[in-house]
Amino acid sequence: MSAGPKGTPQQNVKIGVLAVQGDFAEHAARLRALGCETIELRCAADLDTALDAIVLPGGESTVQAALLEEFAMAGPIKRMIETGTPVLATCAGLILLAREVEHANGRSDSRAPFERAGWAPGAIGTLPVQVRRNAYGRQLASFHAEAALRSNKEGEDEAPNIPLTFIRAPQIVATGEGVETLVSVDEAPVAVRFGNQIGITFHPELDEDNTLYQLFLGLIDAHV
Repeated sequence: MSAGPKGTPQQNVKIGVLAVQGDFAEHAARLRALGCETIELRCAADLDTALDAIVLPGGESTVQAALLEEFAMAGPIKRMIETGTPVLATCAGLILLAREVEHANGRSDSRAPFERAGWAPGAIGTLPVQVRRNAYGRQLASFHAEAALRSNKEGEDEAPNIPLTFIRAPQIVATGEGVETLVSVDEAPVAVRFGNQIGITFHPELDEDNTLYQLFLGLIDAHV
Protein backbone atom coordinates (compact mmCIF):
# COMPACT_ATOMS: atom_id res chain seq x y z
CA MET A 1 0.00 0.00 0.00
CA SER A 2 1.22 3.46 -0.86
CA ALA A 3 -0.39 6.83 -0.26
CA GLY A 4 0.55 9.86 -2.30
CA PRO A 5 1.11 13.41 -1.11
CA LYS A 6 -1.86 15.46 0.06
CA GLY A 7 -4.33 16.00 -2.75
CA THR A 8 -3.06 13.11 -4.91
CA PRO A 9 -4.77 9.74 -5.44
CA GLN A 10 -3.98 6.97 -2.96
CA GLN A 11 -2.51 3.82 -4.46
CA ASN A 12 -3.38 0.24 -3.38
CA VAL A 13 -5.36 1.36 -0.33
CA LYS A 14 -8.22 -0.97 0.62
CA ILE A 15 -10.83 0.50 2.95
CA GLY A 16 -13.77 -1.37 4.45
CA VAL A 17 -16.97 0.68 4.70
CA LEU A 18 -19.62 -0.63 7.10
CA ALA A 19 -22.63 -1.22 4.84
CA VAL A 20 -25.35 -2.66 7.07
CA GLN A 21 -27.32 0.64 7.06
CA GLY A 22 -26.80 4.35 6.49
CA ASP A 23 -24.93 6.50 3.97
CA PHE A 24 -22.09 4.09 3.26
CA ALA A 25 -22.39 4.56 -0.52
CA GLU A 26 -21.49 8.25 -0.27
CA HIS A 27 -18.34 7.51 1.74
CA ALA A 28 -17.32 4.77 -0.67
CA ALA A 29 -17.76 7.07 -3.67
CA ARG A 30 -15.63 9.79 -2.08
CA LEU A 31 -12.86 7.35 -1.25
CA ARG A 32 -12.90 5.80 -4.71
CA ALA A 33 -12.57 9.31 -6.17
CA LEU A 34 -9.37 9.60 -4.12
CA GLY A 35 -8.05 6.40 -5.69
CA CYS A 36 -8.89 3.96 -2.89
CA GLU A 37 -10.43 0.53 -3.27
CA THR A 38 -13.51 0.11 -1.07
CA ILE A 39 -15.06 -3.06 0.31
CA GLU A 40 -18.64 -3.07 1.63
CA LEU A 41 -18.74 -4.73 5.05
CA ARG A 42 -22.09 -6.53 5.35
CA CYS A 43 -21.24 -9.61 7.44
CA ALA A 44 -18.46 -10.96 9.64
CA ALA A 45 -16.88 -12.84 6.73
CA ASP A 46 -16.22 -9.54 4.95
CA LEU A 47 -13.87 -8.61 7.80
CA ASP A 48 -11.57 -11.48 6.83
CA THR A 49 -10.38 -9.32 3.91
CA ALA A 50 -7.05 -7.57 4.54
CA LEU A 51 -8.10 -3.96 5.14
CA ASP A 52 -6.00 -0.83 5.57
CA ALA A 53 -8.78 1.10 7.35
CA ILE A 54 -12.48 1.11 8.25
CA VAL A 55 -15.28 3.68 7.88
CA LEU A 56 -18.33 3.73 10.16
CA PRO A 57 -20.93 5.87 8.36
CA GLY A 58 -23.87 7.96 9.49
CA GLY A 59 -27.37 6.54 9.66
CA GLU A 60 -29.45 5.21 12.55
CA SER A 61 -27.10 4.22 15.36
CA THR A 62 -29.58 1.96 17.15
CA VAL A 63 -30.28 0.03 13.94
CA GLN A 64 -26.59 -0.22 13.13
CA ALA A 65 -25.77 -1.42 16.64
CA ALA A 66 -28.45 -4.12 16.49
CA LEU A 67 -27.24 -5.32 13.09
CA LEU A 68 -23.60 -5.37 14.21
CA GLU A 69 -24.63 -7.63 17.08
CA GLU A 70 -26.85 -9.82 14.88
CA PHE A 71 -24.11 -10.27 12.27
CA ALA A 72 -21.35 -10.77 14.89
CA MET A 73 -19.35 -7.83 13.52
CA ALA A 74 -18.90 -5.55 16.55
CA GLY A 75 -16.27 -7.70 18.26
CA PRO A 76 -14.02 -8.17 15.22
CA ILE A 77 -14.22 -4.47 14.31
CA LYS A 78 -13.36 -3.50 17.88
CA ARG A 79 -10.34 -5.81 17.90
CA MET A 80 -9.11 -4.41 14.58
CA ILE A 81 -9.30 -0.85 15.92
CA GLU A 82 -7.63 -1.80 19.20
CA THR A 83 -4.73 -3.34 17.27
CA GLY A 84 -4.17 -0.19 15.23
CA THR A 85 -6.42 -0.26 12.16
CA PRO A 86 -7.38 3.35 11.35
CA VAL A 87 -11.09 4.19 11.58
CA LEU A 88 -13.19 7.15 10.45
CA ALA A 89 -16.56 7.37 12.21
CA THR A 90 -19.17 9.95 11.24
CA CYS A 91 -22.40 10.91 13.03
CA ALA A 92 -24.05 7.57 13.92
CA GLY A 93 -20.67 5.92 13.45
CA LEU A 94 -19.29 8.18 16.18
CA ILE A 95 -22.05 6.96 18.50
CA LEU A 96 -20.99 3.37 17.82
CA LEU A 97 -17.35 4.26 18.48
CA ALA A 98 -17.86 6.27 21.69
CA ARG A 99 -17.03 4.77 25.06
CA GLU A 100 -20.00 6.54 26.66
CA VAL A 101 -23.31 7.44 25.02
CA GLU A 102 -26.14 9.21 26.81
CA HIS A 103 -29.42 7.37 26.39
CA ALA A 104 -32.47 9.41 25.45
CA ASN A 105 -34.47 7.92 28.34
CA GLY A 106 -31.80 8.96 30.84
CA ARG A 107 -31.26 5.39 32.01
CA SER A 108 -28.14 3.30 31.66
CA ASP A 109 -28.12 0.11 29.62
CA SER A 110 -28.36 -2.90 31.93
CA ARG A 111 -25.82 -4.68 29.71
CA ALA A 112 -23.20 -1.97 30.34
CA PRO A 113 -20.01 -3.22 32.04
CA PHE A 114 -20.08 -0.23 34.39
CA GLU A 115 -22.73 1.59 36.41
CA ARG A 116 -23.25 5.19 35.34
CA ALA A 117 -26.77 6.57 35.33
CA GLY A 118 -27.92 7.53 31.87
CA TRP A 119 -24.76 6.40 30.07
CA ALA A 120 -23.72 3.21 28.29
CA PRO A 121 -20.92 2.24 25.90
CA GLY A 122 -21.35 2.43 22.14
CA ALA A 123 -21.54 -0.85 20.24
CA ILE A 124 -17.78 -0.69 19.59
CA GLY A 125 -16.76 1.67 22.38
CA THR A 126 -13.08 2.37 21.66
CA LEU A 127 -13.02 6.19 21.46
CA PRO A 128 -12.73 7.90 24.89
CA VAL A 129 -15.47 10.49 24.47
CA GLN A 130 -18.94 11.10 25.88
CA VAL A 131 -21.59 11.60 23.19
CA ARG A 132 -25.18 12.84 23.39
CA ARG A 133 -27.56 11.75 20.63
CA ASN A 134 -29.55 14.31 18.60
CA ALA A 135 -28.21 17.02 20.86
CA TYR A 136 -29.23 20.01 18.75
CA GLY A 137 -32.98 19.40 18.92
CA ARG A 138 -35.57 19.22 16.18
CA GLN A 139 -35.40 22.85 15.05
CA LEU A 140 -31.66 22.54 14.47
CA ALA A 141 -31.79 18.93 13.34
CA SER A 142 -29.95 19.84 10.13
CA PHE A 143 -27.71 22.84 9.57
CA HIS A 144 -24.51 23.98 7.89
CA ALA A 145 -21.46 25.68 9.37
CA GLU A 146 -17.81 26.35 8.57
CA ALA A 147 -14.73 25.97 10.75
CA ALA A 148 -11.00 25.46 10.39
CA LEU A 149 -9.03 22.30 11.04
CA ARG A 150 -6.81 22.92 14.04
CA SER A 151 -3.05 22.51 13.83
CA ASN A 152 -0.74 21.76 16.73
CA LYS A 153 2.34 22.70 14.72
CA GLU A 154 4.01 25.92 15.80
CA GLY A 155 4.37 28.53 13.10
CA GLU A 156 1.93 26.85 10.73
CA ASP A 157 -0.55 29.18 9.06
CA GLU A 158 -4.17 28.96 10.12
CA ALA A 159 -6.02 26.50 7.91
CA PRO A 160 -8.92 27.69 5.75
CA ASN A 161 -12.46 26.91 6.83
CA ILE A 162 -14.03 23.66 5.70
CA PRO A 163 -17.77 23.09 5.17
CA LEU A 164 -19.65 21.16 7.86
CA THR A 165 -23.04 19.54 7.28
CA PHE A 166 -24.91 18.42 10.42
CA ILE A 167 -27.96 16.13 10.20
CA ARG A 168 -29.57 15.26 13.56
CA ALA A 169 -26.02 15.36 14.82
CA PRO A 170 -24.73 13.95 18.09
CA GLN A 171 -22.71 16.20 20.38
CA ILE A 172 -19.35 15.43 21.95
CA VAL A 173 -19.89 16.60 25.53
CA ALA A 174 -16.58 15.43 27.02
CA THR A 175 -13.28 13.99 25.84
CA GLY A 176 -10.85 11.70 27.60
CA GLU A 177 -7.12 12.05 28.10
CA GLY A 178 -5.17 12.08 24.86
CA VAL A 179 -8.12 13.03 22.64
CA GLU A 180 -7.24 15.85 20.23
CA THR A 181 -9.88 18.28 18.99
CA LEU A 182 -9.58 18.66 15.21
CA VAL A 183 -12.54 20.95 14.52
CA SER A 184 -14.76 22.91 16.89
CA VAL A 185 -17.93 24.99 16.52
CA ASP A 186 -18.88 27.47 19.25
CA GLU A 187 -15.97 26.09 21.30
CA ALA A 188 -17.45 22.58 21.25
CA PRO A 189 -15.54 19.74 19.52
CA VAL A 190 -17.21 18.38 16.37
CA ALA A 191 -14.26 16.31 15.12
CA VAL A 192 -11.68 14.57 17.30
CA ARG A 193 -8.75 12.20 16.95
CA PHE A 194 -7.39 9.61 19.35
CA GLY A 195 -4.47 7.69 17.93
CA ASN A 196 -5.79 5.74 14.95
CA GLN A 197 -9.40 6.88 15.48
CA ILE A 198 -11.18 9.92 14.01
CA GLY A 199 -14.70 10.68 15.23
CA ILE A 200 -16.86 13.31 13.53
CA THR A 201 -20.35 14.59 14.40
CA PHE A 202 -21.06 15.92 10.89
CA HIS A 203 -21.08 14.45 7.35
CA PRO A 204 -17.91 15.14 5.30
CA GLU A 205 -19.18 12.78 2.60
CA LEU A 206 -21.90 15.31 1.70
CA ASP A 207 -19.51 18.20 0.94
CA GLU A 208 -16.80 18.58 -1.68
CA ASP A 209 -13.91 19.23 0.71
CA ASN A 210 -11.40 16.38 1.13
CA THR A 211 -9.49 17.76 4.14
CA LEU A 212 -10.72 15.18 6.64
CA TYR A 213 -10.48 12.32 4.17
CA GLN A 214 -6.85 13.24 3.52
CA LEU A 215 -6.22 13.33 7.27
CA PHE A 216 -7.81 9.89 7.57
CA LEU A 217 -5.69 8.50 4.74
CA GLY A 218 -2.63 9.92 6.50
CA LEU A 219 -3.41 7.60 9.44
CA ILE A 220 -3.04 4.68 7.05
CA ASP A 221 0.48 5.84 6.15
CA ALA A 222 1.33 5.95 9.86
CA HIS A 223 -0.13 2.48 10.47
CA VAL A 224 1.78 0.56 7.78
